[in-house]
Amino acid sequence: MTAEGARVVEWAERILAKRDALRSELSRANGGLSATLRIGAIPTAARAIAILAGAFRARNPRARVRVETGATEEIRHRLADFTLDAGIVYLDTDTSHGRRGGHELYRERYILLTAEDGPLRGRKTVDCVDVTQLPLCALTPAMQNRRMLDLAMARSGVQLVPSVEADTVDALHAHLSTTRWSSIVADSWLHTFGIPPGMTGITIADLDLRPVVGIITGDREPGSMVAGALIDAARDPDVRADFTRSFGAALSGPNGAAESRPAGRSARIGHTRNSHSAN
Repeated sequence: MTAEGARVVEWAERILAKRDALRSELSRANGGLSATLRIGAIPTAARAIAILAGAFRARNPRARVRVETGATEEIRHRLADFTLDAGIVYLDTDTSHGRRGGHELYRERYILLTAEDGPLRGRKTVDCVDVTQLPLCALTPAMQNRRMLDLAMARSGVQLVPSVEADTVDALHAHLSTTRWSSIVADSWLHTFGIPPGMTGITIADLDLRPVVGIITGDREPGSMVAGALIDAARDPDVRADFTRSFGAALSGPNGAAESRPAGRSARIGHTRNSHSAN
């Protein structure tokens, strides 16, 4: 495509985006949004998507939600070409939110998931050197989560060399459920996938990694009405409380081991496998 052709396509996309924004505004004035909210999300944000989609639909019952997962870079490009309305990404490393900024949702915390009867059994805390001695599985380097983890490990003077890499959290969880592999995982994963039977969560004392996850939107004028409605829903105090319950409770209490539990229930750091799980 020639430079002139690319410019025509860019302007056509802008015109279509403005048309969609006008339709959304008119539908909102006539009893609420009836458009489709198109969200691009990093794979680790499954629980956040569920919370936000529920809050958005409660406020806009005529609207629909379509969620697609992908890497931050892909989401960034799709916001720019108007094929997504909003993205849920790591705000610390994302530079695409431009003049609109990003809306913070929560900060992730990371622990080691490993076999209860493995080499680190009985330990309440470990360090990054201990982690590297285990057979590990992790996301691929194409994922922002993995690149941030690599940098955090490097700051502690070690290199992460997993024996298994995958591009989805589901695949990691499948490997962890065999108890043959260990992995460094975020608290936001635990609520969705749970801690597999036979596995335990241990605090990594020297891992400095608390990335911010939030909402970004494209630099378009006028702004996307559905994206604005999503951010309005995210600002609701009840939604903020839901994030606190879902993620804060997943890793609460003093340092120690988190017991295995099914998805959707909170694991508590600092409780032994015989302790009562969190409500």
